[in-house]
Amino acid sequence: GDGMWKSVDGGGSWTSIGLDDSQIIPRIRIHPQDADLVYVAALGHLYGPNQQRGVFRSQDGGKTWERILFVSDEAGAVDLILDPNNPRIIYATMWQVKRTPYSLESGGDGSGIWKSVDGGDNWTEITRNNGLPKGAVGIIGIAVSPVNSNRVWAQIEAEDGGLFRSDNGGLTWRRINDERKLRQRAWYYTRVYAGPQDIDEVYVLNVQFWRSKDGGENFSSISTPHGDHHDLWIDPHDPERMIIADDGGAQISFNRGETFSTYMNQPTAQFYRVTTDNYFPYRIYGAQQDNSTVRIPYRSDSFSIGERDWEPTAGGESGHIAPHPVDSDIVYGGSYGGYLTRINHRTKEVRNVHIWPDNPMGHGAGSLKFRFQWNFPIHFSPHNPNRLYAAANVLFVTEDEGESWTQVSPDLTRNDSTKLGPSGGPITKDNTSVEYYCTIFAFAESPHEEGVLWVGTDDGLIQLSRDGGENWENMTPAEMPEWAQINSLEVNPHEPGGLYVAATRYKSDDFKPYLFKTNDYGKTWTKITDGIDRKHFTRVIRADPVRKGLLFSGTERGMYISLDDGKNWQPFQLDLPIVPITDLTIKENDLIVATQGRSFYVLDDLTPLHQWNDEIANQAVHLFQPRSTYRLRGGGTGRASRTAGANPAGGVPIRIFMKANPVGEATLEIIDPSGDVACRFSTRPNRLQNELPLSLNAGINKVNWDLNYPGAKTFDGMVLWGGGTGGPTAVPGTYQAVLTISGEDSSGVENSADAENAEDEHRSEDDKAPAEVSRSIEFEIVIDPRSSATIEDLQKQFDLLIEIRDKLSETHTAISQIRDIKRQIAGLKSRLIENNDYSDLIADADAITNKLTGVEESLYQTKMQSAQDPLNYPIKLNNRLSGLIAVVSSGDNRPTRQSYEVRDEVASLIDIELEKLQEIIKTDVRQLNVAFRDAEVPAVFVDEK
Repeated sequence: GDGMWKSVDGGGSWTSIGLDDSQIIPRIRIHPQDADLVYVAALGHLYGPNQQRGVFRSQDGGKTWERILFVSDEAGAVDLILDPNNPRIIYATMWQVKRTPYSLESGGDGSGIWKSVDGGDNWTEITRNNGLPKGAVGIIGIAVSPVNSNRVWAQIEAEDGGLFRSDNGGLTWRRINDERKLRQRAWYYTRVYAGPQDIDEVYVLNVQFWRSKDGGENFSSISTPHGDHHDLWIDPHDPERMIIADDGGAQISFNRGETFSTYMNQPTAQFYRVTTDNYFPYRIYGAQQDNSTVRIPYRSDSFSIGERDWEPTAGGESGHIAPHPVDSDIVYGGSYGGYLTRINHRTKEVRNVHIWPDNPMGHGAGSLKFRFQWNFPIHFSPHNPNRLYAAANVLFVTEDEGESWTQVSPDLTRNDSTKLGPSGGPITKDNTSVEYYCTIFAFAESPHEEGVLWVGTDDGLIQLSRDGGENWENMTPAEMPEWAQINSLEVNPHEPGGLYVAATRYKSDDFKPYLFKTNDYGKTWTKITDGIDRKHFTRVIRADPVRKGLLFSGTERGMYISLDDGKNWQPFQLDLPIVPITDLTIKENDLIVATQGRSFYVLDDLTPLHQWNDEIANQAVHLFQPRSTYRLRGGGTGRASRTAGANPAGGVPIRIFMKANPVGEATLEIIDPSGDVACRFSTRPNRLQNELPLSLNAGINKVNWDLNYPGAKTFDGMVLWGGGTGGPTAVPGTYQAVLTISGEDSSGVENSADAENAEDEHRSEDDKAPAEVSRSIEFEIVIDPRSSATIEDLQKQFDLLIEIRDKLSETHTAISQIRDIKRQIAGLKSRLIENNDYSDLIADADAITNKLTGVEESLYQTKMQSAQDPLNYPIKLNNRLSGLIAVVSSGDNRPTRQSYEVRDEVASLIDIELEKLQEIIKTDVRQLNVAFRDAEVPAVFVDEK
């Protein structure tokens, strides 16, 4: 955390209001009658001492702050409550908590309960009041009953701790409940809440959600959608309504906890690592904190990536995942305690392949045969798809799918016995392997040379073997701090001896970035952190496999990019939320990002970064070369739910760099392999010509062609059932994009080929020829590798769809023409209807109208007005033909014989009606015009084309 923030528009915007060095703020309390009077419980730095901790107060809405309760630079405030009946009475609990890379200590000097009766001006410690624990205390949760302010509860971590209750405002206490279920793993929970309308109702949060109706003596559990509960809000006016916060998210109940809303509407997954497989389209894998591991396709065949596209995979909440390089349905996944499983997604078989299946739970690191970190590495060899590496404090390898494992290194850590004790204390131990230290935390085998193995440890060492693990050498950079955690290793894809390293020291209260590189197998190192904020500690660095020197780094507070091999970095946030980035990977020129709290993000298509250089930056106009585009179904940004992932936009992204804003008309034409215009974009689009809008501004612009040709012409109010009017999808092949900016008013954009004609500047404005800028590029559309169709099949599909589209356009144009003629006739009749001298003329007009209506009703069901009217009124010829578009365009297939037969049958029936229409126009309408003209009445205009 970085302090206090305030919004005055319901969260629409936020302003930083101080306490930026408090880091962890567990509680904010606002005076119920004075919104400018705010109290804050600041826990402070978790990994070291600091002064900005304790209880703070602001009386001016956060403009200024005063520290009103301070115990020490190692103990901060963890809970804070204002008496609901008298907010001048305040209770605060202080907690000394220390965390290091290898330990967690909860409790000791400074932990306790404090009370103020004058709004925080003065405080009295009541930790040792009669009835409370006498020994060391740790974290404490506290609550005051809104029904009776004398009723106070305290959930206390202590050897003789538990739930304590006072009925005289904290003066004396008694332990009301000592059950372990309410106080297990105390540092992670320890929250208590008073019922708002029943003096004997009290809630305690732990692994389960507990409620007592007898003042705390007995508790029953409330079933919730997820375990591990941390916060609770109860509506003070309606206790039936509550919100529970847990490791799955937040859920709402409207019936006092009988049922809860889902947490599956919150895209807040916390991923430790990210990897991909070699399936098409590739899938993204990650382990979610306190949830399942998942694999998710980076794109779906629908309009979004929804829950039907996700599935659990191997491993548990905290581990690396390793899909098999050849068979992506075989996946290995780890988790804490050395847990390692193999899953076969085809058969749904799961096998436990623990390297050393000796349950370590509750033991300190020093008493274990092998020390497996919470997040231990698992990686396949880039040279042998059957070789899988996994790491504890030593490196292991298997080549028989985990049936057996071979140790291929000695202990590669510092193996410092002083850092291997049990975690926790002085009251409660907490050995989950999070604080297991002296372990291997990162691993990589060089893709250039088999057997070149790099290892990074969580105690600051980088080790190298160049012979498959037979011999190892310490290659740690001299500038690497001694106890840094080596969080990621990235072999330079362009240099066999190259390695990039990302390290962190936030667990030592050091938030500086640590990035290093070597090009000589670690003999010399260069620190590469210039441009990264000094508080943005680094978790990961990745090198682009295409452009040498293009690097990405994920930090605690966002993304950075370097174009010069780490000499200089700059923020690369774009539309990525400011969020901790735990891991990165690059797949098929996409950058995949794992975050803590905002799930996965993908930056599609890095090829513009591959091409960008100073020469382009100095051009007036530049078209970037698109990467080859697969012809795929789905795409777009439609989102079916709050948790649905956004698909990459379907089609070809065409990026245009503009030095300045164009003023004249700009067009972008897509030319197909036959030389025809497949699609046309314009800054001044003509909708009648099926032109699409184009917006160009100074900078890089993106235009997306969805691979579709223009659709059939339509008419207002048309209703179709099961039919389509869209154009066909482009056939794989070589296409061309042509950008043209016309006119002299192009804001200085000029054709570079004419730049030498500088003498034009000396000619008068009248003498200057209009400037025109033209740029073109070729790009490839390639077939979906999953498709069984051939290019010939797709061409036949395309040709038939074009024929159907054109016949449908002809049909709809005829219907529009019929309606236009009928409107004109009706208008002329309205002026003649009351004059008996024109009765014969009116009768002729009615007869023609009836003929036209007959044709129209054969072509289109005119009774349809709403979407399901076709169930009542049979569809006509245009709908039958449009339904064939949906049939022929479904999938990548050669059209069936019957599709051609139906096309021929329906088209022949349409042609009969169109011939009738032409005969009516050429004969009846012409005769009517002559009659009208003889009667000196304006004629009916018909565009016979």
